[in-house]
Amino acid sequence: MSFVNTDTFLAVALVINRSRDGPAFVFHYPPEVHPVRQTSSEAEAAQSHEFEDLLLEKLALAGSHSDLSGSQISSTQRHADDHHHNRSESGTQKAAWEKVAGFPTRDLASILTPARSYHKRLFQLALDPLHCVSYPIHVPVDGKWKKTKKSNKAKSAANTVVSEDLLSPADAENANNGTPDKDKDKKDDDEEKRSSMTMFNLVFILNPKKDETRELVDALYSNIVKKVNKAYQYSQQHSDFVWKESKRILAAKDQAREDRRKMQDLWKDLISTSSLAASVHDIYKAVSQNKIATLHLETAAGALNPSVQIPAPFYVADIPAEDNNRECGLWLTTANAFISQDALEEPGFLDKNFALLLMDDEKKIIAELQADQDPATMPMIEFVRLSKPTMSFYQVAQGNILTLSQVRKYAQHFIFWRRAIAIPPLHARDTYIVSPNCDLSRLADDTVDWQREFPVAPPLPNFLAELSACPRPYKTFCPSKVHRPLYLRMLAWLLRGGWVTQLCTFGYVVVWPEILYEVEYEMEAEELGPTPSTSPASAGTQTKTFYFGPNDEDTDKPANAPTTPPPSANTSPNETTVVSPVLSPESQHQPSAIEQAAEAARLERLAARHERAIADKAAAHARKTVPITTPHPSTNTASHLAHLTPHVILDAKKATGKESRYLSAIGRRLSDRDERIGRAWPRLCRYFDGHTALERIALMEEMKRKEAWGLLSGMAEYVAVVRHW
Repeated sequence: MSFVNTDTFLAVALVINRSRDGPAFVFHYPPEVHPVRQTSSEAEAAQSHEFEDLLLEKLALAGSHSDLSGSQISSTQRHADDHHHNRSESGTQKAAWEKVAGFPTRDLASILTPARSYHKRLFQLALDPLHCVSYPIHVPVDGKWKKTKKSNKAKSAANTVVSEDLLSPADAENANNGTPDKDKDKKDDDEEKRSSMTMFNLVFILNPKKDETRELVDALYSNIVKKVNKAYQYSQQHSDFVWKESKRILAAKDQAREDRRKMQDLWKDLISTSSLAASVHDIYKAVSQNKIATLHLETAAGALNPSVQIPAPFYVADIPAEDNNRECGLWLTTANAFISQDALEEPGFLDKNFALLLMDDEKKIIAELQADQDPATMPMIEFVRLSKPTMSFYQVAQGNILTLSQVRKYAQHFIFWRRAIAIPPLHARDTYIVSPNCDLSRLADDTVDWQREFPVAPPLPNFLAELSACPRPYKTFCPSKVHRPLYLRMLAWLLRGGWVTQLCTFGYVVVWPEILYEVEYEMEAEELGPTPSTSPASAGTQTKTFYFGPNDEDTDKPANAPTTPPPSANTSPNETTVVSPVLSPESQHQPSAIEQAAEAARLERLAARHERAIADKAAAHARKTVPITTPHPSTNTASHLAHLTPHVILDAKKATGKESRYLSAIGRRLSDRDERIGRAWPRLCRYFDGHTALERIALMEEMKRKEAWGLLSGMAEYVAVVRHW
């Protein structure tokens, strides 16, 4: 993510809050962070001091509010002339490190100390045009950082360890010998822990472009900010690391102010002597250069080495815009972008569809692992030896040397450390083309590397020119079958550099008019099947059904309803049918003979109309051409199909209703032609969704490629295909 650089990522700063002394700006890197925009005239410089006083007033007010994320401070408030800031009004010496990006650090410490409501939450502060992002960590509500131990003995031992770190050597020896001072020291130490640091906050100071602010904040917050602050929290809870290191740094800065030391010298000493200061330095250096930041926190409980990074993109799904240089040269593929949630939840999908492509020479990586002299690296060495870009993770695990869980674990490790990427397994029968996203500016340098790596291969420009011709299976470029392993290694090299991409085939089910007509005809015939006759007597009544349990009573039956007849042979023992007139029980009007005759005539007309409609529909259906199954529905041009156009099913595995009947009709035709293909249709048609490359079906179904393509060829008439990366 190359938009993270020294222009957009200005600094990292550690701020703490103390119950007695208040907020403190502990350390920041780089040492000198200049204002983004500086004023030049003396008038503006003088005016900036007035704004600075106003800023202090606003900060004092802002400190009483918990929500500071929306604060906006004008850029003119940030600028002050540094030439007369050697001493403050009280006469105390002022140091160069007491300003960051034009702001006094004492003021920044105040506004970067959010309330407890922001504990372990995203905290943002806008200091126009700067943007501060952090993940504040507050002390637990009991006032102690160290977690309470379940065992009193363990808790006492842990407290003793922390106490010894805070005491002088003589006092520590007395504490170990069990002298009367032990209780006093422990009490003082508990009070120190309870009343000292109440919060720490590692803040990232940004200067993002307006259209990249959200993307930059999201990337840093989720991948760096949260993880580093959590690592600090862990160290603080287990060994009081952040507080002890902060005290050392603050004391060193106070002494350096009195000694009038140069900032560069002081910062160099702090980074070399304090692992906390060194970690702030390492975070800025690595993240601003899009590298992995590996921290080395030397805590009293042992060394802690967390690693964080913003994952570097290694592929793009679409050809980037011409002015987007940061994505030029990346691997162009939809293999990752087209993975659906359903596929991710399917067991074995990733294992069968992806292989590992090392981004460096295999021998070099193995040599580095062997130099580690750690027995735990032996399985990783085996993994590197076994993993080939032509073998899926699932296939690697079939060798009975590594389990599938080990393969996944080591693959994730190498991908995290940017030593490998996950790709669809390479195969000589697949088709590869020159990537439209390749970086031609690297052609000269890569040509030299290519010739050094493959001295007997054609020159890189010539080979790329061959791949640029009419697409065909990669194996056709090999002089002979003996050369195929070499040419597959050449293919891996080209893919690693983003020079080539796979041309894949994607399918949709196409339903031809013949099948559309057949399904419509069948559904209409089913609708016109035998139906119960409608008579005036039955049309003039309503049937109400009541269900009884063994001890239930019919509470819905009217009081004057007739006695329930015994259940018939077709009636459930617990079911009783009550037939009542349409007229409500409240209306006791007895219709006259004329009214009864009129009602009967009306019902007869309704029944006759209904019967005529059914008869007309049946007659129309009878006049239709009976569906005829032809050997090739795609070429059926019968006149009764002229009004129909082919229908495309976008996702066969989600087909319902009429579309599911289309699939069944196709399956019947395939079975009539070839029973083996017909049986395979329900299993393979679910891959016809426009997102699953047909080249992957053999891997997913654990079939030989020849068998898979043979079945697909037999289904070709009903599959519309498109080809792209």
